[in-house]
Amino acid sequence: MPHSPPWNRRELLLAMGAAAIWPGSSWALGDRSQLDVAELHIPGATIHRPNAWKRLLFEVIQSTSVEATPRTVKLSPEDPALFNHPFSVLVGQGALPPLSDAAVRQIESYLTYGGFLLIDDASGSGDGAFARSVRDLCRRLFPTRPLSALPADHAIYRSFFMLDGPIGRTRGTGYLEGITLGPTTPLVFCGADLSGALDRSPDGRDRFPVVPGGESQRREALKLSVNLVLYALTSNYKHDIAHVLELMREGRIE
Repeated sequence: MPHSPPWNRRELLLAMGAAAIWPGSSWALGDRSQLDVAELHIPGATIHRPNAWKRLLFEVIQSTSVEATPRTVKLSPEDPALFNHPFSVLVGQGALPPLSDAAVRQIESYLTYGGFLLIDDASGSGDGAFARSVRDLCRRLFPTRPLSALPADHAIYRSFFMLDGPIGRTRGTGYLEGITLGPTTPLVFCGADLSGALDRSPDGRDRFPVVPGGESQRREALKLSVNLVLYALTSNYKHDIAHVLELMREGRIE
């Protein structure tokens, strides 16, 4: 049986919607509303970049009304604790090994329940061995929902900052890819090494140069990261926030 998450999208939407309408407000969901990042760990295959995600969460705290704890939690794909974390990441460079059936079932349930997974290609190419293995994984997760390019007007590009497109440590393929379930896209693949643009050494210095745009490109990558977090928590509520919130209060949509 799949695990039920301790949060649900309706609570997150209502809280985030209130924060958007009344910017001085914050979430009122208790300790579990303290957002962090779950890093999926596959021994010998994934890359651990906690400082990248801590930097992101600090930016989320400074730029938005979301309450967050700047920390990461490293979890195996089979760990049911995944359901405690609405935002998760998987970073790799080489080919991923085939995951167990149990891991695939859990990730599929996690995404279906409203969790969000960002898969980041640390090679920065978006079309190498890692990308091919990601496509294989996505076919196992949702056989009838192929990983495909997201349109330029996707809500991710306007969930907080208005962006023209995705960028990371590199320009990658020039677009994000994702799997869309109904009105939401709970799985996003970035081929531009987004975490590489955010990662820092223990002394606080940027770990990797960004090419070809330098520090302005790094800032745009950070904006994209914030947008991904806001999208993960709110999906498409900004299409018509007041109308959606009213429908939720009336119990007409979940």
